[in-house]
Amino acid sequence: MKIQIINGPNLNLLGVREPGIYGNLSFDAYIGQLRSIYSIIEIDYYQSNVEGELINKLHEVGFTYDGIILNAGGYTHTSVAIADAIAAINTPVIEVHISNIYARESHRHVSLTGKNCRGVLTGFGMDGYRLAMESFLKG
Repeated sequence: MKIQIINGPNLNLLGVREPGIYGNLSFDAYIGQLRSIYSIIEIDYYQSNVEGELINKLHEVGFTYDGIILNAGGYTHTSVAIADAIAAINTPVIEVHISNIYARESHRHVSLTGKNCRGVLTGFGMDGYRLAMESFLKG
């Protein structure tokens, strides 16, 4: 099984960015934990702050991988183009948000991308990625 994790803008700063919201753990440290727990799964990781690069990655892996875990960051609430890219590919996508987007500013309450995803996990911290992985394992 091959799973692609795609993180969007500012998620390269996890561990130092707003630790009260996002915690103190870097994603590099967390991905190591995931790979250790799910050693039977090939887990690839990609992060970009650029919308078009995220779309290109979705297109690249969206017909060959078994699942995509996407945290599009702020693009979740603004990017019709990323929503369209998710709709255009065959690989199922699970949207993940570290914070509870519904407990934050009102402009974060709308996910343009979520309607094209298999499911959306929000507010479980970094554990949301693990929960998404479990969902793919269960089919």
